[in-house]
Amino acid sequence: MLKTTTSVVQGREVTDYLDVVVGEAILGANIFKDLFGAVRDIVGGRSGAYEKEMGKARDIAFAEMEEKARALGADGIVGIDIDYEVVGSQGAMMMVSVSGTAVKFRR
Repeated sequence: MLKTTTSVVQGREVTDYLDVVVGEAILGANIFKDLFGAVRDIVGGRSGAYEKEMGKARDIAFAEMEEKARALGADGIVGIDIDYEVVGSQGAMMMVSVSGTAVKFRR
């Protein structure tokens, strides 16, 4: 399925705008990752554990959005917006939310 953050796709004509589709994923970070992330913040550098979790959450959110678009019979999703948030007590959870418009293209 074609997915893009743009509202138009070069060379493809949208024939039907089906509906807004969303995908969300919230993942908790366990205590070991929290401690490791804190040490990395103090020492400097990147926190691979957090990056891996954020990537996992993003993949889940995109898969959920795409599944909803397929259920509508969509050929693609345009105008995708990706949001990242830290939620919960003391930022203990990470949320990724994606949304876009499910569309059909001229064949």
